[in-house]
Amino acid sequence: MIYEQIDRNKRKTYLIFFVFFLILAAIGSFLGLYFFDNLYSGIAIALVIAIVYTLITYFQSTSIVMQMNGARKLNSAKDAPDVWHIVEDLSMVADIPLPDIYIIDDPSPNAFATGRDPQHSAVAVTSGLYKMMNREELEGVLAHEISHIRNYDIRVSTISVALSSAIILICSIIGNAYRWWIPMRDDDRDNNNSGAIRIVLWLVGLIFAIIGPLIASLVQMAISRNREYLADVSGAELTRNPQGLINALGKLEESTKPMKRVDDASAALYIDDPTKKKHFSGLFDTHPPLDKRIEALKKTFQ
Repeated sequence: MIYEQIDRNKRKTYLIFFVFFLILAAIGSFLGLYFFDNLYSGIAIALVIAIVYTLITYFQSTSIVMQMNGARKLNSAKDAPDVWHIVEDLSMVADIPLPDIYIIDDPSPNAFATGRDPQHSAVAVTSGLYKMMNREELEGVLAHEISHIRNYDIRVSTISVALSSAIILICSIIGNAYRWWIPMRDDDRDNNNSGAIRIVLWLVGLIFAIIGPLIASLVQMAISRNREYLADVSGAELTRNPQGLINALGKLEESTKPMKRVDDASAALYIDDPTKKKHFSGLFDTHPPLDKRIEALKKTFQ
């Protein structure tokens, strides 16, 4: 089951590329028609921006994400011995290289994993999680994060974060540049039909500026929600002790304290929503409800 899911996650990378690039192509079409009178020029510009942004993020994902979240790297087991030794043991069980280990000085309990593959990965825990959890519960949380690495969830997440950020950047540029005025060439002023077309294109551009980031975020959130259930089960299998993760998720559910410093682009990476926000109907939640995750673990192992 696990190896089948790893293969599915690798294939899912291409699906993510396809969905996000469809959005980029739509935004690029507007850019080309409205600014250059050439459909393909706009698409090319949008894709180049996205590809460059994604490549930079992909190959520098660990340093970028850790910096955005204020994490500091541990160089030895001295600062957090339990975390270090648990990650060391779980990595051997999962048959992956030892990830880099980071601590985030924040009283809110949380953790995440990032990177592009098991050979270039990292895990981070908050100081609040380290203090709140006993060793069994800490092992359950870290097994969940190690599973994200072993299952190649981190690659899928890194690409989705990068492409989502690129779409938001492009749409923000469109929205800020043409929010209040409609540029019109001289020949448009003499041609009512041409002027009307450009007004329609302007309106379409504004719509893209609004719904583009929304669609990108929804895709990213759907990916995040789906991968959490698998990582819970995989983590429990790694430790052979599902109760540790069940108890840890229960403590996370009881905690209502949001993190002090939350980067929106990487919020979906955490084991629990770092903002502690709940949205209407759960449509925009980055994580499935903790009580449902606990229930799923109990049904699977008990």
